[in-house]
Amino acid sequence: MNGAESLIRTAAAAGVEVCFANPGTTEMPLVAALDAADGMRAVLGLFEGVCTGAADGYARMSGKPALTLLHLGPGFANGIANLHNARRARSPVVNLIGDHATWHAAADAPLASDIHSLARPVSGWIRSVQSAKTAARDTAEAIAAAGAFPGQIATLIVPSDCQWDPADAPARPAPLAGLAKVGDAAVKQAAEALGAGPGAGLLLGAAALSERGLSVVARIAAKTQCRLICETFPARVERGAGMPALERLPYFPEQAIEALTPLQTIVLAGARSPVAFFGYPKMPSSLVPEGRKVVALAEHGNDALAALEALAEAIGAPRAVSLPAKATRPGRPSGKLNAATVGAALAAFIPENAIVMDEAATTGLPFFAASSNAPRHSYLALTGGAIGQGLPCATGAAVACPDRRVIAFQADGSGMYTQQAFWTQAREQLNVTTLLCNNHSYRILQVELARAGVTEPGRKAKSLTELSNPDIDWTRLARSMGIPGVRVEEAESLCKELERALATPGPSIIELML
Repeated sequence: MNGAESLIRTAAAAGVEVCFANPGTTEMPLVAALDAADGMRAVLGLFEGVCTGAADGYARMSGKPALTLLHLGPGFANGIANLHNARRARSPVVNLIGDHATWHAAADAPLASDIHSLARPVSGWIRSVQSAKTAARDTAEAIAAAGAFPGQIATLIVPSDCQWDPADAPARPAPLAGLAKVGDAAVKQAAEALGAGPGAGLLLGAAALSERGLSVVARIAAKTQCRLICETFPARVERGAGMPALERLPYFPEQAIEALTPLQTIVLAGARSPVAFFGYPKMPSSLVPEGRKVVALAEHGNDALAALEALAEAIGAPRAVSLPAKATRPGRPSGKLNAATVGAALAAFIPENAIVMDEAATTGLPFFAASSNAPRHSYLALTGGAIGQGLPCATGAAVACPDRRVIAFQADGSGMYTQQAFWTQAREQLNVTTLLCNNHSYRILQVELARAGVTEPGRKAKSLTELSNPDIDWTRLARSMGIPGVRVEEAESLCKELERALATPGPSIIELML
């Protein structure tokens, strides 16, 4: 047995079932080990950002880490943006990065780089394997580190000689770290804040947005009448019939501050105190209105579920609450395609138990409200703001949940970052339906130009925010990678094609001309 074989067998024994890979020369022993490993699925991505984004989507839906297999520092660098998103989502991911043989490092070969420095900003745990005989133990510890609550990125750098040299038996799985328990004082402070009368809100993130978490949140709201607000870009939230309705904290700071102004107290449960995505002139970084009190019941590293359950007991919340169990859908929209009609169409036809990965940017905003009481579904968002997450994340979610329909609600500009995900969806025959919103622009940047006072952008400014000349034909692009699709130009056609696509196994694309 060599180091690569001991590494892969250790990962399989620890319950890791998938490796999203874009390997190179230095990873060939690991490729051979994957070939020989039972129970480990290997999924090829044609760009490293697809691999890392898919590992994020897989982790969000399965709760378990996947492996990525990446080629040296430059390959890892290609995947960093979606690891940034995965870190913000608190997703457990284990990166395996091949490196030059230890005895070749001093040669400073053309592909040599400082992988540690590249990995540090997105990794909660980093290690370089020192010999083939430690590869198995290092792998077990990497998997345990990634799985430690609430989830993080673990990066293991594996020199090629540590892959091919002889090794011992696989290592046993390493124990996971325990959850950080919330103290009684935090629970008491939150109970007092919510019991002080109207004007309190729960800002929810992480596990608080799970089915179990929201069931407790509904009980707390029934007792206190507090407002329920979720993060602007949640990693995962369970939505639809039987779940409490949530407000979503607006993206733009003026709107977020306005939404929070009626509150006197904001209780954090699985979420950080909200801040603006960007610094704007004469606008604060914090979105908490002046004079409001922020109470941290459970921050992102704490056990938010246990904290919410303790809070429900402390305030005497009812043991159960009745929420509308019957789904309601908006009517079939008609007329021009725009954000409102697209959101209504998706809410009207979303299948029971679907997964929606939303990177539709400006077009996607109305869907969240339209689908509040739709059939039950999981909703995933662009957690870290690094665009190009949508198509890979949907791909990984489909690998994790092959029996569920995944809907990639995707903007055209960000979709071009990682459109290689279509090829993986076709090869793996994944049940992903992509709604591609084609407005031929980086619309959010046009909005930001207007917000900056540029109401009449010049030729160069326009050229940097328009995706035209030439226009991108998404249907033909996807078809070239094995994905069937159609182009629609009005809401009636969208409804017809959406109904058909969602009932057809395998991947497809509907290009929406906005």
